[in-house]
Amino acid sequence: MRDLFSGDRALVGVVHLQALPGTPHNSQNPQQIAEQALAEAEILAEAGFDAIILENMHDRPYLNKTVGPEITASMTRVCAEIRKITTLPLGIQVLAGANEEALAVAHAGGADFIRAEGFIFSHVADEGIIEASAGPLLRYRKQIGAEKVKILCDIKKKHSSHALTADVSLAETAKAAEFFCADGLVVTGVATGAPTDPDDLARTVEATTLPVWIGSGVDLSNLERYRAAHGLIVGSWTKEEGDWRKPVDPERCARLVEAFRKS
Repeated sequence: MRDLFSGDRALVGVVHLQALPGTPHNSQNPQQIAEQALAEAEILAEAGFDAIILENMHDRPYLNKTVGPEITASMTRVCAEIRKITTLPLGIQVLAGANEEALAVAHAGGADFIRAEGFIFSHVADEGIIEASAGPLLRYRKQIGAEKVKILCDIKKKHSSHALTADVSLAETAKAAEFFCADGLVVTGVATGAPTDPDDLARTVEATTLPVWIGSGVDLSNLERYRAAHGLIVGSWTKEEGDWRKPVDPERCARLVEAFRKS
């Protein structure tokens, strides 16, 4: 992951695609969805973010580790169009835990990395039991020739119960992810928008040689708490009124980038 960025730390903005075809909240056609995503990606790029990640956040309720071909096709279209307007590192996350589909989108659309849920160990999420996928996922990456696409994996992730692995510490989980060939790690709070515990960040950074990113709860007030992180993924705070369901707010984006550069 460090190879994608010129500096030691990266600020990553999120484009939450509007509900995609076939999902319960879909109300727009693929062209409209792509146009809004492009507009938001341009705002993030112009504000000075170091990377962008696309996510199908509005497709709730999510399926467990799978999506239909219409989702993969739609996200590939948006990914390819955004790649035309910016050279920033571009990431893909397909909820929930549809990691092979994310790799396919990234490979076909010209993205640089994916964010993967359920990479190592199993956990219980909103969608049910998410089983570990590192072995099949890395073999799939090899099969389709997508070795250049980096895999950034969540450990002890948000919106999940980790009772199944309660006897495995966050540090040991980080070590296992590195052993199973992840390219980077993401630590989070308990839910979208919930701050990540700085102690969790410290324990993870100490346990691994991999880059460690923060995946939830970053805002203008807590940037200093996450100085040890190699990357900050910010979605909710960049939106109007800090609400992930609303459009990206150019003024909030500019303020966050300015504060990040000074932190």
